[in-house]
Amino acid sequence: MNILMSSSAGGNALMPIIWIVILFAFMYFFMIRPQQKETKQKNAMMSSLAVGDTVLTTSGFYGVVIDIAEDTVIVEFGSNKNCRIPMQKAAISAVEKPEDAVEKESK
Repeated sequence: MNILMSSSAGGNALMPIIWIVILFAFMYFFMIRPQQKETKQKNAMMSSLAVGDTVLTTSGFYGVVIDIAEDTVIVEFGSNKNCRIPMQKAAISAVEKPEDAVEKESK
C-alpha cells in the first residue's frame, strides 16, 4: 500500500514543474519569438535604407531621405526644399523604395 501512495505523491509533485515548463514554452512562442522576428525585420529595413527612399517617421510625417550617416539620417519633408531635418534612424517606422512607388502608381 505504501508503494502506491508514494508513486502517486511523486506524480503530483511533477505536475507543477510540467505546468511551469508549459508556461515558459507559451511565453516563448507568443511573446519572445515574435518580438525577435520584428527586431530582425526592422534591422533589415534599416540596413536597406538608401538616399531617395520615402520614409514614414514614428510621429507620422512622410519625407525623403537626403543623406545617411551612421545612426542619423537627413530627411526632407514636403515640397519645400528648405525643410531638411536630421533625425535618428530609430525614428523611422516604414520605408518605401522609389521602385515600389512606381509599381503602385502603374497599377
